[in-house]
Amino acid sequence: MHAIARLSAEEFGTCVKELADLLVDAVDDGASVGFVTPFGHEAAEAWWRAQAPAVAAGDLLVWVCRADGALTGSATGSAIGVVGLVRAGKPNARHRGEIVKLMVRRDARGRGLSRALLATAEQAALETGVDLLLLDTETGSTAEHVYLTGGWTRYGIVPGYAGSPDGTPRDCSFFYKRLTTREVTGSA
Repeated sequence: MHAIARLSAEEFGTCVKELADLLVDAVDDGASVGFVTPFGHEAAEAWWRAQAPAVAAGDLLVWVCRADGALTGSATGSAIGVVGLVRAGKPNARHRGEIVKLMVRRDARGRGLSRALLATAEQAALETGVDLLLLDTETGSTAEHVYLTGGWTRYGIVPGYAGSPDGTPRDCSFFYKRLTTREVTGSA
């Protein structure tokens, strides 16, 4: 069983360690999420703390997926997944946003949590007047499969755009999704 909830600014501040654990796990697993190895908890916590002003301003919305210990073998209620939605700040771009840092812990993958987190962010985007979402991910990754099968449209691949945690350049796929009530409801 899992529960997905949006973090308030206060909750975000108290979850930094858990968010850092997720980020370190993703980097350790080779995910191209913007960091290179060695990458430890201190650096991950610092990165998340730097996001606090955007969360407080409502420019970055963050949802955490939590599970009980039976699912993950960890403490009850620990964070096993996260997704962020960055809303565009320009007056002529308030209809669009970007999905960022969709991550699920390695020991919790394969249960549809990425899709559930993504559907939650899509629904929230639509409810706040955002009907166009963008994202990028490493070409050929498991994450790319989630987007390709989740109604997202790949509009390009840039060779060598993404970097793996060891610094190796990787191709990056760019996606968009136009949201409608029917599409978001159908993907949950």
